[in-house]
Amino acid sequence: MGVVRPLVPSDVPSLLSLIEENLVANCFVAARVAVAGVDPWRLGGDMWGYLEDGKVSSAVYLGANLVPISTTPESRAAFADRLRPGPRRCSSFVGPADEVLDLWRLLEPAWGPAREVRDVQPFLTMDKDSPVSQDPLVRPANVSDLDVLLPACIDMFTEEVGVSPVASGSHYAYRARVEQLIESGRAFVRIVDGRVEFKAEVGAATPAVCQLQGVWVAPRLRGKGLAEPGMSATVALARARIAPVVSLYVNEFNTPARKTYAAVGFEKQTTFATILF
Repeated sequence: MGVVRPLVPSDVPSLLSLIEENLVANCFVAARVAVAGVDPWRLGGDMWGYLEDGKVSSAVYLGANLVPISTTPESRAAFADRLRPGPRRCSSFVGPADEVLDLWRLLEPAWGPAREVRDVQPFLTMDKDSPVSQDPLVRPANVSDLDVLLPACIDMFTEEVGVSPVASGSHYAYRARVEQLIESGRAFVRIVDGRVEFKAEVGAATPAVCQLQGVWVAPRLRGKGLAEPGMSATVALARARIAPVVSLYVNEFNTPARKTYAAVGFEKQTTFATILF
C-alpha cells in the first residue's frame, strides 16, 4: 500500500519521470514543475504524491485547479481520504476524464455540489502545420494590444466558464495574467480597426508541447470563416515559436469548435473532464 504526502525537492526526479509518461496530457503540471519544482509558493499550489517503494507512482496538483497525474483507483481513494476532511480550495478539477470523475465521485459528498460537470471533453493534438490556409492577419500580440485584448479575454472566459475572471476584485490580477501571456509571446490575435476579431493563447508550455486556451472569435463575426484560418495560423506560430506539438481540449457540446479543430487537423488523443465550482 502506498503513502500520501506532500512532495519535497528530493521527489522531483521521480515526479518528472511520472509526468513524462504522458507529457502531452500533463503539459500544465509539467510546465509548472519545470519552473518551480514542488515549492508551493512558486508552484502556485501544493503537489501531493502517492509513493510506493519510495517512488512517486501517482500525484495530485492542488492549486486553483485540482489536477490528477497518473492516478489509480487505489491512489485516488488515498488522495480523497487526505482531501476530504479539509475545505475545498480549488475552483475546478481538470484532467483525464476517468481520473477526474472518479476522484470527484469520492469527494462530492464532502465538497459538493459542483456548479457544472463537463464529463466529455475531447483532448486534441497536432504535430504538424495545418493544410488550411493561414490568416495573414493573425500575429503575436504585443504589450500595446493589452487594453484592446483584455476585454476579449474577459468575454471569452465568462462565456466559456460561466463566471467573470474579474469578479470579486480580481481585475488587476487577471490583467497581469494577460499581460504576462503577451510578454512571453503566448498570445495571438487578429486585430482590425482597434477591435479583436480572433484570439488564442498558450496557457502552458514545455519544450515538447504547448496547450492552447481562450480560442475566441468575436460574436459579430462568427460564421464568417475566420476560425479555421485563424487556428491554422495560431498552430503554425505556436509550433514555430513555442513547441512542436500543440494541444487543446474542447467541450463535446461545442459543435462549431469541434468542426473547426477537425478541419484544421487536430486529432483526438484522449478525453478530459472538468468539474466547475
